[in-house]
Amino acid sequence: MAKNQNFHRGRGPARGAPTGGNRGQGARGPDKSVERPRGSDPDVSLIWGFHAVREALRSTRRKLLRLHATEAAAARLAEDIAARRVEVLIATAQEIEARAPHDSIHQGVLLEARPLGPIALADLPANGLVLVLDQVTDPHNVGAILRTAAAYGVDAVVVTERHSPSLTGVLAKSASGALEHVPICHVVNLARAMEELADMGYARVGLDSEGSTNLADTELARPLALALGAEGKGLRRLTRENCDVVARLDLPGPIKSLNVSNACAVALTIVAMKLLRA
Repeated sequence: MAKNQNFHRGRGPARGAPTGGNRGQGARGPDKSVERPRGSDPDVSLIWGFHAVREALRSTRRKLLRLHATEAAAARLAEDIAARRVEVLIATAQEIEARAPHDSIHQGVLLEARPLGPIALADLPANGLVLVLDQVTDPHNVGAILRTAAAYGVDAVVVTERHSPSLTGVLAKSASGALEHVPICHVVNLARAMEELADMGYARVGLDSEGSTNLADTELARPLALALGAEGKGLRRLTRENCDVVARLDLPGPIKSLNVSNACAVALTIVAMKLLRA
């Protein structure tokens, strides 16, 4: 590894041990993250999992604080670590597990970083493609949706400030780095946000298993907002009323509805093909 990468060893507390005192000592003095309980600082996001951490290192959108990594993981990420000049604390897998939330699959890396700042509706591109999530609360589903959104070049995802998961932890791991590529727009009132999207020229298409038309038969053009409903509940009434059309996915098998993240992937495939032909 390059000599200028500021790698040093840091020892975290065992799971359940007190967190006070100088338990981690590195080249820059005590490791302050050891001195506070995990998750107590709202200005620090924890990101774990190799792909999620690698994309965060490669992104310039997020301020990085420090990386806890095993020697093997740090070696694999050496080029990205050097590019960002992030402080690295070499630790064992057990020490990283002690810092990470219970049952997290960290793959030898845990990154402390500042949260990503949201964008405003006014910042959406004039000819964009955006997803609108109507109280989709499961972090695995939202993470999978973000990963699909990144793959299809979605410009932003609109979520409510309440009834949406934290953009860190399990969600970041499920997104596999997509958080670094897809801006998030937080809104207080989703119905009002849908009205604003209409004022901006966006066509608003809701996705629902009981929609009046097949999405594949729906005329689609940019700018486009595709609205997806919560697990088991679907789109709320006011959200449906603020859609220009509510469409369904016509599925050939006996099951006519999909998990919201799977439905998103199918819908974006259809949207991508139709927009390419437009």
